Amino acid sequence: MALGPLAKLAAFRNRTPPGSAEVGPARPDPPDRIGDDDLEGDDGGRMSFLDHLDELRRRLVAAALSLAAGTLVAFVFINRIFDFIMRPLYDKLPAGSKLIYTEPTEAFMLNVKIALLAGIVIAAPLIMWQLWLFISPGLYAHEKRFALPFTLMASVFFVGGAAFNHYILFPLAWIFLAGFTTDYMMFMPRIAPVFSLYAMLMLAMGLIFEMPAVVLVLARMGLVTAGFLWRHIKYAILIIFVASAVITPTGDMVTQSLMAGPMVVLYLFSIGLAWVFGKKRRRTGE
Repeated sequence: MALGPLAKLAAFRNRTPPGSAEVGPARPDPPDRIGDDDLEGDDGGRMSFLDHLDELRRRLVAAALSLAAGTLVAFVFINRIFDFIMRPLYDKLPAGSKLIYTEPTEAFMLNVKIALLAGIVIAAPLIMWQLWLFISPGLYAHEKRFALPFTLMASVFFVGGAAFNHYILFPLAWIFLAGFTTDYMMFMPRIAPVFSLYAMLMLAMGLIFEMPAVVLVLARMGLVTAGFLWRHIKYAILIIFVASAVITPTGDMVTQSLMAGPMVVLYLFSIGLAWVFGKKRRRTGE
């Protein structure tokens, strides 16, 4: 019977050290796996499926609280953040054109959405930390040393993806979309759809830039290897260009290439991370 995603994750979090055979009742983990982050019962037994669901709920609640705190901080600087996002878009509009809103609550909700988006960026390190705390019970003691590198890498790469969208990808897409003005047709976009497009691309690039951090963790778990990633690179590049064509709103080759290019570079960088930090390279010393 096939296991669902949560069941597979629960099986990973309850895994035992290589070479050990479980006969009879579950035994306590060896000393190098017992720590503050090991979520085991008082009797030393392994967590049940419902325990994993409860732990997932706790981490999601903590991540939501972190996002709420980041959003409140963003509200304090909402005017500066609003200008940071909207001023470059306004400056690239054709002469005489403006950003408009047609619904009474549209401008107010825009401020709320901007604060929420900025809150995601501000709270990114805390959210990544909660993700690490959820998967860490399935790691051995020497693997848990990657907690800080993973959190820092995931946070930096997410912000890097957001910056790439803000300074390179979206401005070029915006110029393309605003370039159809004629003598009888004026481009005067509504602020809500414009920001929705901006937010969609920013989150997409932020998640795409997480590729090295995800591969690092998977390589340390032994789930992927550099050889596997390299052997399937042609399929990965095909998937990357298909995904960029689906995500890119303009449909032109330049914008698609600007999205796919960093994804290919990140994939190659991920292969390097898997080669350096992959489990097979450390097996003889474990």
